[in-house]
Amino acid sequence: MPQSTGFTTRAIHHAYDPQDNDGALTPPLHLTSTFAFETAQAGGEIFAGERQGHVYSRISNPTCDLLERRIAALEGAEAGLALSSGMGAVTAVLWTLLSPGDEVIVDKTLYGCTFAFMRHGLAKWGITITHVDMTDPANLQDAISEKTRVVYFETPANPNMRLVDIAAMSRIAHDFGASVVVDNTYATPYLTRPIELGADIVLHSATKYLGGHGDVVAGLVAGTAEQVEQIRLVGMKDMTGAVMAPFNAMLVLRGLKTLALRLDRHCASAQSVAEHLEAHPAVRKVHYPGLESFEQHALAKRQMAQPGAMIAFELHGGMEAGIAFMNGLEMIQRAVSLGDAESLVQHPASMTHSTYTPEERAEHGISDGLIRLSVGLEDLADILGDLERALPGPSRQAAE
Repeated sequence: MPQSTGFTTRAIHHAYDPQDNDGALTPPLHLTSTFAFETAQAGGEIFAGERQGHVYSRISNPTCDLLERRIAALEGAEAGLALSSGMGAVTAVLWTLLSPGDEVIVDKTLYGCTFAFMRHGLAKWGITITHVDMTDPANLQDAISEKTRVVYFETPANPNMRLVDIAAMSRIAHDFGASVVVDNTYATPYLTRPIELGADIVLHSATKYLGGHGDVVAGLVAGTAEQVEQIRLVGMKDMTGAVMAPFNAMLVLRGLKTLALRLDRHCASAQSVAEHLEAHPAVRKVHYPGLESFEQHALAKRQMAQPGAMIAFELHGGMEAGIAFMNGLEMIQRAVSLGDAESLVQHPASMTHSTYTPEERAEHGISDGLIRLSVGLEDLADILGDLERALPGPSRQAAE
């Protein structure tokens, strides 16, 4: 399948020919732990890297291999790697790239488990973790040094929707020989392709939009063939063992086929929801890249094909009002994942980002009253109706 084909065509067809598998339209699921060699010599050549082939599913598997080829094609990368979870992707990448004495510079806002791994995991092994406000590239320029091996960020950031200028950050990092690693979970390659903007490695929690159905936990990495091979053999095989099961690869492959269709619907509904929330008197602030009031709206238009389907917002009345609002929802579910067909809402300070201390949350831009909403695929009228019923009305506002 030529690279010039469209995004969805590659998501459906890339690297698979039914005629290579008895005409099976859907790729086969390879449920095997090990692989037989034609001869002892062939086995030795595969182990030595002199011949292509599979040895053991902790290293590679044909179903996972197809998924790896697909994510690489969608991200514009040379190679991909399938892992057991998003955190498996994060840890495998960083254990491979970093050594004691190195520095990793990260944005001030990170997913809670990534933050915990950085501060309470890597830091134990003599790796310096430096947080800077990456909404301004000048802050990276001031902080970076010859000790910096990795510049790491999410864009949009979980949970407060801050954006990072990928191209600007990549130029600065590469001047110092540092690798740029971008968590592209929120945007997916359909909305943003960091490698095309200069990043070196992209990673995903494929549990989210790439899987899309709330029935799989998975992670993906894409980058150069050389770096991905190192992450496979060091970060995944030896350091973490975070191997994706072939069945999970099959589920993510299924999700990729409808990714563009789903995201078009997700994004259109999210834009309407964000505008509705911004106009509501109970809402103090809405953080959504598609709003003109969003501080980085111009960057969003330049860097993202669409503004995504994640919304962060705060109510007048803070945490107490937010908890009452979430408890008042009927259709929208209180759950901590995102990117599912179902609309999901959660409270970062007490849930996904509870690994931060209150002081750290304040420092890193995660207010106690912040609410995170993943806009799903339900009828828009039903999403808006559920929100409206749960939001404080005029009488409640007057009482406050």
